[in-house]
Amino acid sequence: MADCCKLRVMHCGDVNMDRALPYREKTWHPAPHTGLFRSKSKRVTTPVSAYLIEHPQGRVLIDTGWHVEMRDNMKKHIGFPNSLAFRGTLPEGSAVHEQLEALGLTPRDLDFVILTHLHADHVSGLPLVRQAKNILTTQAEWVAANREFGYNKKMWNGVKIDTFEPQNIPFGPYQKGLDLFGDGLLHLVFTPGHSRGQLSVLVKVEGGYVLLATDVGYSTRSWNEMILPGVVVDEKQARDSLQWVRDFSRRPDCLAVLANHDPDVAPCVY
Repeated sequence: MADCCKLRVMHCGDVNMDRALPYREKTWHPAPHTGLFRSKSKRVTTPVSAYLIEHPQGRVLIDTGWHVEMRDNMKKHIGFPNSLAFRGTLPEGSAVHEQLEALGLTPRDLDFVILTHLHADHVSGLPLVRQAKNILTTQAEWVAANREFGYNKKMWNGVKIDTFEPQNIPFGPYQKGLDLFGDGLLHLVFTPGHSRGQLSVLVKVEGGYVLLATDVGYSTRSWNEMILPGVVVDEKQARDSLQWVRDFSRRPDCLAVLANHDPDVAPCVY
């Protein structure tokens, strides 16, 4: 059996937002991340990423990118208040199921879809892969997404999502998460703060580890300079998670740390 995974980085559209959403700003504005009453010059466009992991025991998709509805009716699809804060585009051929098809795969070929958290830009495309064998997120994220403001529950309406409570693992700010296949090659790492139950994903590839830092930070600048995202639900947890990403990035066996929305990360294969 192989002792590592193969990781494919995919861009499933992009998102345009105020720069204070990825990088917290000190300003007089009470909510700069919304972009309201802010200059268009302060807006940035970044990719919306998903990841396909080929593990010796199965295929795993991390997040789902934008749904094809973004092409025709973006505001209706992402809903309020998301439509105030950001807008997205999805070029032809870049939806997650379209990229799978280009690889000769269908959603039924996916053993797991892992939802790092349930914000719109991570779960919008979920109905496109609803035929995957298992769809999984943390219990904390599931509870928050169905109770708290800022989520769009219609994006998982009718989709069976299973949840788990983080277990003891040797990684993460709290050493909690899940060894998905039990062999140490693919860990779901509990890194809350941006959302209640957010996960990062640690993948053993040839030559070392790649850490998918999801929205713990938005680029290498985030953890190098310890800049929190503009939206967090728990300040201490967000800082603990970002500090752990920073520390892990400095390990000699860390090949790369990839933020979901980093414009400097191009589609590639590890």
